[in-house]
Amino acid sequence: MNRLWKITAVEWKLINREFITLFFALIFPVLMLLLFGTIYGNRPSEIMGGYGTVDVSTPGYTNMIIAVTGLMSFPLTLAQYREKKILRRFMVTPVKPVEILLSQFFVNILMTVLGLVVLIALGKVVFDLHFYGNVLEAIVAFIVILLGIFSIGLFIGGLSKNMKMCTTIAYIVYFPMLFLSGATIPIEIMPQSIINISKVLPMSYGVSLLKGIWLGGHLSDHVKEIVILLSIAVVSGGFAVKFFKWE
Repeated sequence: MNRLWKITAVEWKLINREFITLFFALIFPVLMLLLFGTIYGNRPSEIMGGYGTVDVSTPGYTNMIIAVTGLMSFPLTLAQYREKKILRRFMVTPVKPVEILLSQFFVNILMTVLGLVVLIALGKVVFDLHFYGNVLEAIVAFIVILLGIFSIGLFIGGLSKNMKMCTTIAYIVYFPMLFLSGATIPIEIMPQSIINISKVLPMSYGVSLLKGIWLGGHLSDHVKEIVILLSIAVVSGGFAVKFFKWE
């Protein structure tokens, strides 16, 4: 266990050198919050169901952060380690490849939580962000979304032969979900055609789940979203474990 924490500490230093990860996890969501918060403010709006735009948008930005770490940083690092034979070298040392996998999981979750803290703190200070739900239920929803999104990332990173292949797949999966799921632009102001498309995107259910809890709903109101996300976690995670390639 001590070795795992040491590896995690090293991986944390390495992830903090990745500008793209830092930008999209810590800066981009804040820029989106400032942009739409400045344009629309955070006063209750009929379009937003009587809530402020910032209050409604923050759960989406949270999903954006999860997607950055789970669909971009996590799988790309695994693919890079495989391509550079790093995982193969660890197989002949006391360090087990699974410890590298766990350390990546931990550091990306930590980056996700850090991004969330920055987002919420800024939202509260600048726009008087409100949270109407139950904290415990919000944490459970957050974990369910993490499992669903990170399992997809593990599947992508586990099967990609090289960085180029992994990057291509990650971009194809990430960007449609980023812009069509309600993570960046509230789904409430999108045309019906986009709303219909969003129903096939996993992140849409993450946005719906966390937004519902954030605005005062309960987990029991979102059984559909929870079942879908956990099913994705089981299926993607199962395939990733079965077909994962260390070299």
